[in-house]
Amino acid sequence: MTTDLSATGVRRLLRGRFGWFLAGRTIDMFGSSMTTVALSLAVLQASGQATDLGVVLAANIVPMLALLLVGGALADRTSRRLLLIAANTVSAAAIGGVAVILLTGRYHLTVIVVLSLVAGAASAFASPALRGIVPDLVAGGDLQRANALLASSGHAVRIIAPTVAGLLTATAGGGWALAVDAGSYLLAAALFLRLPAGSRAPAAAPALGRELLAGWRIFRSMRWVVLTSVSFAVINAVNVGPWNVLGPMLVSQQSGPLGWGAVLSIRAAGLLLMSVVAVRLVFRRPLRTGRLFGVLPAIPLLALGFSGEPWILAAAAFAGGLGFTISAITWDTALQARVPREALSRVSAFDDLLSFIAIPLSQLAAGPLAAALGAGRVAGLAGVAYLGAALLPLLSREVRQG
Repeated sequence: MTTDLSATGVRRLLRGRFGWFLAGRTIDMFGSSMTTVALSLAVLQASGQATDLGVVLAANIVPMLALLLVGGALADRTSRRLLLIAANTVSAAAIGGVAVILLTGRYHLTVIVVLSLVAGAASAFASPALRGIVPDLVAGGDLQRANALLASSGHAVRIIAPTVAGLLTATAGGGWALAVDAGSYLLAAALFLRLPAGSRAPAAAPALGRELLAGWRIFRSMRWVVLTSVSFAVINAVNVGPWNVLGPMLVSQQSGPLGWGAVLSIRAAGLLLMSVVAVRLVFRRPLRTGRLFGVLPAIPLLALGFSGEPWILAAAAFAGGLGFTISAITWDTALQARVPREALSRVSAFDDLLSFIAIPLSQLAAGPLAAALGAGRVAGLAGVAYLGAALLPLLSREVRQG
């Protein structure tokens, strides 16, 4: 690992077209960070049922999984800029609808689930475009720096956003936090309008099914990608449900909504610290480094399971944030550097699909498993499973030497 102390490259990136993308993505992330907390706490306030929360969270990701490959193919064959603008506009409408329901005090699980489905569908088209557009905006040598800047800005807003969401939910209600989120999507879409129309991959073959098949062949041929995606699938299966469903429930029982928001903000501080450091680092073996740091996010689950004390959980979440940042930055950089540009969004979509496919089941199962076994025990067992899954990619020589 070496360091790059020059700030010239950072200033150059911020002054160029990447700067507009960074601004739009940062505002988008601020609203999204509020949504996770506000929606979770608002549903728990309205229904008092962890199962309801699991249904709402699962509804958000199911359409994303169903449409992710289509979104990846479209991002490789059309303007990624236009996809981002359209997806953010639709998300603004869907999240705004949820905000209206909550602000008027007319909680209805079915309506919120439908709107969550719409928001999830929009994210299916945004996610591959977000990952694929970065190499269109920066030179190859700036990829890690650009990804670190994106991580830094995203993690910075996560320090403030969860606490703001918790405060708004505890005082005015979760609807106000979601209303701010809806506005952030619109503002992000306006900033993405500043991206050059030429920020797109070369035109692809007209047959969508043929493009998907070609993308699958490229994805399958890269064993290191497949193995790491499987690892992410297991990690998400044992982490997302216990953390997002059981976490706010256990912490809120001891310290209320503000306690969970504070835990997420402290976790975000760890994410931010490492992402700022990563701007100045060059990893000789980024894949191996990312996988080794990737075991740290298991610590918060273990703390949730064996303690549940907010201050212990906050310290563990900070350490987990450090590891998660290096894992995510090195992974995005490896994909962008090693996957052919014309297939990057499709390969990223297959990676996302395999990585996220178990999340709905994880969210739906967290409540019933907690009722049967105890929330703390479920979280602890999930942390142990996370450790094993995080080390799985090191079975590949390409990962160990990459």
